[in-house]
Amino acid sequence: MSLPFGRIHNFSAGPSALPVEVLAELAEGIYNHEGAGMGVMEMSHRSPEFEAILAQTEADLRELLSVPPNFRVLFLQGGASTQFSLLPMNFGDGGAHIITGTWGQKAVEVNPTAKVVHDTGAPYRSIPTSLEFSVDAPYLHITSNETIQGVQLPSFVSANVPVVADVSSDILSRPIEFDGVGLLYAGAQKNLGPAGVTIVLIRQDFLDRAKCDVPMSSYSVQAKSGSLYNTPPTWSIYVTGRVLAYWKRLGGLPTIAAQNAAKAKLIYDAIDGSDGFYLGHADRDARSQMNVTFTLRDASLTSTFLLLAEAVGLSGLAGHRSVGGVRASLYNGVPLASAIALADFMNAFAGAKGL
Repeated sequence: MSLPFGRIHNFSAGPSALPVEVLAELAEGIYNHEGAGMGVMEMSHRSPEFEAILAQTEADLRELLSVPPNFRVLFLQGGASTQFSLLPMNFGDGGAHIITGTWGQKAVEVNPTAKVVHDTGAPYRSIPTSLEFSVDAPYLHITSNETIQGVQLPSFVSANVPVVADVSSDILSRPIEFDGVGLLYAGAQKNLGPAGVTIVLIRQDFLDRAKCDVPMSSYSVQAKSGSLYNTPPTWSIYVTGRVLAYWKRLGGLPTIAAQNAAKAKLIYDAIDGSDGFYLGHADRDARSQMNVTFTLRDASLTSTFLLLAEAVGLSGLAGHRSVGGVRASLYNGVPLASAIALADFMNAFAGAKGL
């Protein structure tokens, strides 16, 4: 099944595919944004034109995610991994952490005072049996979706302290329940836009606790300046805004969630219907809708699978080296046609190799 403009089926774990309809709109933003005589990349971040872009991007994000009014929205640089360090810098030592995969591990590795209250353990196939926690800590950190292992929490945990969640790989893919959440953060390059901007949603009373003497690392300073303490990643914010506007036109989060469920079902059905030719990495109750990870029963066929897939335009399918096998990332910008093409290829490959 072919895609417009000669595009391939892009299953990269990130940066990821963007809606082709949005890409087709971007020339206006490059050369002459709404009659300004210049592109977004060239205009002052303190100009009325860019402030309007920033305000509309925030408004659309709030609408799509139903962000409560007592949450502040920040547009930051440095990627989601920078937040691993900013959290203890702003909220003190001893943050509690739940580890369900590689990114949860990395969040702990850069925070020597972190308290690990639950670790599902390598090779990270499962989720905690209970999602209710009581901890003695300033916050409880989770990773909602682990891209490498393909493990996703069905919902956020509940705790006696504010929950902090790395939602980089599944933000805007499904509804978010904000009760109990203190802070969410996400790099844009999976579901929201291009690399370069990190979104932080922080509850005002949790923000009031933030204490950091380094202005660029201070959530309070960034909030007071409206994300304009220094020059923000203006182009990334603009493209993110165009992506959000696109999804609003198509029906918002219900449309996104339904499409993501349909895409994931196609690939998991191919795995489950293969009589063990394909083996899913994650336990069934922990399966991610964003990153489908699996191996081949005969591991020697993996390289052939990947080579033939690439030859027919199915790109970015190699699994992470720590897991091996295959990983199909099905972020919002990956069209349903791509999931159909991959499922058809998987079924045909299994049949040709003796299923």
